[in-house]
Amino acid sequence: MAELFDQVKEFYQSDNPWAEVLRDVLAVAKILIVFAIISQLVFGMWTPMRAIESGSMEPHMKIGDIVFIQDLSRTSIVTYQDGAADDYKTFGEFGNVILYRKYGRNDETPIIHRAMYYVEPGEPMWERGPPAPHAGYITKGDNNTCNDQYCGVCREPIREEWVIGVSRFRVPYAGYVRLEFSKVIQMFKGEQPNA
Repeated sequence: MAELFDQVKEFYQSDNPWAEVLRDVLAVAKILIVFAIISQLVFGMWTPMRAIESGSMEPHMKIGDIVFIQDLSRTSIVTYQDGAADDYKTFGEFGNVILYRKYGRNDETPIIHRAMYYVEPGEPMWERGPPAPHAGYITKGDNNTCNDQYCGVCREPIREEWVIGVSRFRVPYAGYVRLEFSKVIQMFKGEQPNA
């Protein structure tokens, strides 16, 4: 055991350039592990950050912002309708902004929009609109003119099991690096980058 301790001590005191690089890599790994553990404890997710990719939530969330998401198991959703009644606001408007998977699919980019109100099966999805095929949230981007279900972003109410989580706070512009990296990856795959 003492021999192992001496080897570790020698590694951390070495001037060898490869040892320096490896020490830097280990330091970054430690930071990432601590961040992941704290994220799991606070947000209920190992990776609670999402980069905003479109202008649908402007002016409250802008392209390139990083948004921290809290897992739905750790919170509940307050709709715009309920938030207006209780004077509860997040990101400049009443209610919560949620991150959801369209139709519950994992092969598409999740959407981050505001939960406007909740409908039960058979209730109109909007005034004089078609009946809801199932219970769920009617959602809308703050910068959009119509709700997601009417405009075709997701034609059904958002089932609770499709919701990944609730947006808690944002860091302006911090997501640009991630967005640019995604574009480079898409170019290497031969895909057209998202506009």
